[in-house]
Amino acid sequence: MPSERTEVQVRPGVEDDLEALTALYNHYVRETAITFDTVIFTPEERRPWLLSHLEDGPHRLMVAREPGAQRILGYATSSPFRPKPAYATSVETSVYVAPDAGRRGVGTLLYAALFEALSGEDLHRAYAGIAQPNEASARLHERFGFRHVGTYREVGRKFGRYWDVAWYEKPL
Repeated sequence: MPSERTEVQVRPGVEDDLEALTALYNHYVRETAITFDTVIFTPEERRPWLLSHLEDGPHRLMVAREPGAQRILGYATSSPFRPKPAYATSVETSVYVAPDAGRRGVGTLLYAALFEALSGEDLHRAYAGIAQPNEASARLHERFGFRHVGTYREVGRKFGRYWDVAWYEKPL
């Protein structure tokens, strides 16, 4: 009998995913300090983000879905780390998993697919900022070879309080 993990399919994100991806991200905007966005997005507002992640190149979007229901279980991205040209060989990565899909290995499958897709690109480092506390995310990143390089203290304010962000780095 196949496990739930093997039933998850991972593929590049496409425009048809926009509504589901926006709904998933908006959950984290409304309910958590995982993202420091504070206002939810419409799919149209989120379209430039989706279109900035191509099927090739250093900026990717990988989507995990359930085959039967075609439901989006999560996504992982690599995005520009900073806008200045000298940062072009660095990316910032992130993973978002549907709240009811945790502990199924979805994040692991997404990162495995993302880093496989990036393996042929001219990239030197990946960075990830993890709002604290978030032990599950720290463990996921460490499993993929990220190491903690520092913490910005009280760098973001959301829900009436300040949050720390731990920064992780991975050689590519």
